[in-house]
Amino acid sequence: MQIIDNPNRNSWFDILKRPTQTVDDIEGIVNDVFNDVIKNGDTAINKYTTRFDGVALENNVVSLKEINSAIENIPVKLQNAIKLAKANIEKFHKAQLTNRVEVETVSGVSCWQEKRPIEKVGLYIPGGTAPLFSTVLMLAVPAQIAGCKEIILCSPPNKAGELAPEILFAAQLCGVTKIIKVGGIQAIAGLTFGTETISKVYKIFGPGNQYVTVAKQLATKYGVAIDMPAGPSELLVVADNGANAAYIASDLLSQAEHGEDSQVILVSTSKDLISSVSEEIETQINELPRQAIAEKAIANSKLIYIENDKSALDLINEYGPEHFIICTKNEDFYINGITNAGSIFIGDYTPESAGDYASGTNHTLPTNGFSKAYSGVNLDSFLKNMTFQKISKEGLLNIGEAIELMAEAEGLQAHKNAVSIRLKDLK
Repeated sequence: MQIIDNPNRNSWFDILKRPTQTVDDIEGIVNDVFNDVIKNGDTAINKYTTRFDGVALENNVVSLKEINSAIENIPVKLQNAIKLAKANIEKFHKAQLTNRVEVETVSGVSCWQEKRPIEKVGLYIPGGTAPLFSTVLMLAVPAQIAGCKEIILCSPPNKAGELAPEILFAAQLCGVTKIIKVGGIQAIAGLTFGTETISKVYKIFGPGNQYVTVAKQLATKYGVAIDMPAGPSELLVVADNGANAAYIASDLLSQAEHGEDSQVILVSTSKDLISSVSEEIETQINELPRQAIAEKAIANSKLIYIENDKSALDLINEYGPEHFIICTKNEDFYINGITNAGSIFIGDYTPESAGDYASGTNHTLPTNGFSKAYSGVNLDSFLKNMTFQKISKEGLLNIGEAIELMAEAEGLQAHKNAVSIRLKDLK
């Protein structure tokens, strides 16, 4: 990891760059796949599955037999762990349910807001080197609580043409209505346009690599909403001289092993701690099965010394991390001052892994600085706020003249007439 000593503010922009390609580098490829899927449907989908995943599928829809077989192959202890995580995620997201909001703005004018589920949602679950069955829980649980009618899950198959048994187990546990063996750009295209086997959805959820991220962003051009731009994983830890270097190194490596394009950063007011963490990383990384992946991510990562908490907080808010761990004696300063982060983890015994799996919060979060404007996935992500109003005769008499005057001032005579014709009957 690169060690940076008290960088000047003017250099922060360059220092905090993510190791990702630009949209321009990828957009052409995504458009080619999209156009192919529009024209050729499942034929195009299957072609790209063969090309990118190395397997030719006779049927890309997961059968009930496959699901039942998967359940039999999962150890009971792991099944119970998944059920525990589901229960905690369910508890946290059910707590986000809100009642109807209703108010009488003036006498006779009643306005209210109600939430209704998004009927058709697509869940993208990364596969490849790490099939993220935990993401199934994070997306399908709130979708089920919200009441979404169609929950379509897409995930890339392995070389045997199968999905991880844990993905299938979690999907049936959480009420997923259809599971498709398809990944990458072609999965997003299928959910965007619909094919013979993949339903067109109204909103797409889920993290992915840079190609999936760009594909989701381009899907919005075709009228499909997305949760957020969620690309390669990232973590920033802030720590002082009282922090545990071994804990911090383990947290940094936990994100580095996600993928070669992941990025992890330590910001510290202690040079001694930075040195200790650097040594711990060198030791711990050698014990990882995914060492090669972690090493490439670590090469994109940084250890940054900042001389005081105020400057450290400014730098962190400028970065806007997906995950933010606070390991300082003055933790309240960072808790109260952080404005740009996806999810915050506080103290020595709150590893980021807890949020990834079983504490209850959602791990689908904005990356690449999008935490400055986007929230992580939550129950409201699967709901729409709809407003209603009912106006009585008295109510229209109370606000009618104001409407007439405003409509006339904007030059919209028909708007004015829609009120005037009613007021005439009431007077």
